[in-house]
Amino acid sequence: MAIEETNGINTDDNLRRKTVVTSKTRAEADAIFRSIGDGAITTDEFGRITRVNPVAAHLLGLKESELVGFPFFKIITAVSFDGEIMNVIDRPITRAFLTGRPVEGKMIYQTNKGKRVPVSVNASPITLKGKPLGAIEVFRDISLEIEIDRMKSEFISLASHQLRTPLSAIKTYTHMLTDGYMGELNPMQKTSLETIISASNRMNELISTLLNITRIESGTIAVYPKIIKIDETIKEILPELELIATSKQIRLKMQIVGKNSTKIKTDTLIVKEVVTNLVSNSIKYTPDNGQVTIIVRPKKTEIVVEINDTGWGIPNRSHDKIFSKFFRGSNIIKRETSGTGLGLYMVKGLMDTLNGKVWFNSVEGKGTSFFFSLPRVSNKIK
Repeated sequence: MAIEETNGINTDDNLRRKTVVTSKTRAEADAIFRSIGDGAITTDEFGRITRVNPVAAHLLGLKESELVGFPFFKIITAVSFDGEIMNVIDRPITRAFLTGRPVEGKMIYQTNKGKRVPVSVNASPITLKGKPLGAIEVFRDISLEIEIDRMKSEFISLASHQLRTPLSAIKTYTHMLTDGYMGELNPMQKTSLETIISASNRMNELISTLLNITRIESGTIAVYPKIIKIDETIKEILPELELIATSKQIRLKMQIVGKNSTKIKTDTLIVKEVVTNLVSNSIKYTPDNGQVTIIVRPKKTEIVVEINDTGWGIPNRSHDKIFSKFFRGSNIIKRETSGTGLGLYMVKGLMDTLNGKVWFNSVEGKGTSFFFSLPRVSNKIK
């Protein structure tokens, strides 16, 4: 019987060599997977765990045999840092599989044996020739990071409280000097005292911002909801904002669009803080003789507030970082050096506290519109 040959090599030898190469490749892939320094888990298209590396098993306090072959979502429950159990559809590994794109997230993993571990997760789909076969999730324990953040927040809170005491004395005596309680002042002395008062006010604003951020990050910010008219609430802080606008010859206007009621149940002080920050930002980053407009749009299920300006705008490359802590646009740093990059980060945190949303539209050189919305009915506001 004739033996078929290909390029002078026996077909059986070809098959044996291919089998050896395939086995070696699989062994190398398995060795790489098991040597990943973070926890790694793969699932099939039905959500069953197909592979687990030793780090993942150790972090979860389970054996590989207790994980492989079982549905990921029954063995490991994902809990948000608010204490709510995450729906299967909202978990990063599910979203990665369904969307075909990498997904990140932070949550607490709780096993069916009761172990809880805070994790940072990166999930990606597994595809072959465009067909989804499953997903892979890499995660790491962030317990130490959370503890460091807690200690940092406690330090900032303590330092901020301690700074307020001497600052109050500075402001009190400076105002007494300015008002002539300790004798008449010459023009140069008055100018110097006005500089001290201005610096003290900026310091007080910074301390308030740091305290608010500390409360937001620790989840201890107090919310006192009541029925208010949001347009009337904004009007209460307009005189203070108009003073800031007038100093730059900026026109500050407010208007209501729509016929729905502006009544809403929310926290007055937090709303005022959000509006003050957004309007102050708009005034600060708008050239002299510009315009800032506050537009209230009451709708059936929510109230949307827009703060529109004719300022310098935000570069496209900075759009995804604008609500990050300490971030400031490159085009702003050149013009205004006194900002901290904390205001918008705080606004985002305050809106999350009220179960609201905040977003923006901006074109560099043409201006920015910031929006925030508050739901008429909120599960977080009782």
